Amino acid sequence: MNVHAIIIIHVTNINQHSVILYKLLLLFILTRLTHLLMTIPAEMHAMVLEQPKKALVYSTIPVPEPTAQQVLVKVIACGVCRTDLHILDGELDKPKLPLVPGHEIVGIVVKTGEEVTKLHEGEFVGIPWLGYTCGRCKYCLRGQENLCENAGFTGYTINGGYAEYTVANEQYCFPLSPAYANAHGAPLLCAGLIGYRSYGMAGAAAENIGIYGFGAAAHILIQVAIYQHKNIYAFTRDGDTIAQQFALSLGAVWAGGSSETPPVRLDAAIIFAPVGSLVPKALRDLDKGGIVVCGGIHMSDIPSFPYDILWEERVLRSVANLTRKDGDEILSLAPLVPVKTDIQTFPLRQANEALESLRNGQIQGAAVLIMEELKMPSCSLVVCFLPLTTITAQLDGHH
Repeated sequence: MNVHAIIIIHVTNINQHSVILYKLLLLFILTRLTHLLMTIPAEMHAMVLEQPKKALVYSTIPVPEPTAQQVLVKVIACGVCRTDLHILDGELDKPKLPLVPGHEIVGIVVKTGEEVTKLHEGEFVGIPWLGYTCGRCKYCLRGQENLCENAGFTGYTINGGYAEYTVANEQYCFPLSPAYANAHGAPLLCAGLIGYRSYGMAGAAAENIGIYGFGAAAHILIQVAIYQHKNIYAFTRDGDTIAQQFALSLGAVWAGGSSETPPVRLDAAIIFAPVGSLVPKALRDLDKGGIVVCGGIHMSDIPSFPYDILWEERVLRSVANLTRKDGDEILSLAPLVPVKTDIQTFPLRQANEALESLRNGQIQGAAVLIMEELKMPSCSLVVCFLPLTTITAQLDGHH
């Protein structure tokens, strides 16, 4: 196929903000054209977990075929989450095997099942952890689909996004705006979602909020919280001055090690680090009536603690999974803030290296896998950014 396109984007005022928007628009155009012009291959590359406590294997496997209610998605990027480490380490012990991990997926729909009605080929979507709910159990019927007794989870019980293609039920895909239809959007699909749900559990009245563990979720949540005029106190590993400076650069009013005492009593504490000993520490940091929210899917054992640090109506609670409502809300809110993710990218075949970097605390912000850049044979595209006055003058010259 020979395709030649000339795209002229007229602008009236060029500034730094405009340049960023133009780059995002250009990326959107190029990505969409690239994927629409590509044919779907029979096989794809994927990183596969063959058994827990073993490294992922770079494999060639068949491209999945969407069922009636599924869409086939060409993966653009997939975030690397600490939950993936818990699966690999066997701490989450019920994965399908072999398994393609990954549940922070940004991609483009390239094929739809016969009963799909909401999504169309060429649309950008995000695919999160929650991949299926039954709609019939007591939890689904009372609006707690995140607790569904028959739930399916992307990258755990359903193959995920550490691959060039994946399938997903259309009801569990989120449409993405051009601003997040790229690697920077991937962390929103879990770190953003779980961070946002944890933030909601902390209570709207909370003003002084502690965040324990300053990684992917925290660096998104702090932007939302500050947008809503909250004071954030960031706790990192003791001695991790780089993470503390990162938190301060994003607007934290204080940052210190997890063993330190904040300068004020906290209204709420959100724990993202999977360290059980942080629970009594956070309770001690709380003011009366404060809430401790454990935002992870797995945590080391919580040591015993005296009742007096829970007394005075302090609350300790966990967060499990997410709801589609959470996703709709954070993806609507993110452009208003606007949320900007700090990412470190790795090619798909380096997923093991990305996971180890995450394990060792070497990632600032979020780690994201990106697929190899696709090429468009026999296709040329010219994009021109011209001031409106230039376009008008050129048009006048042809009259």
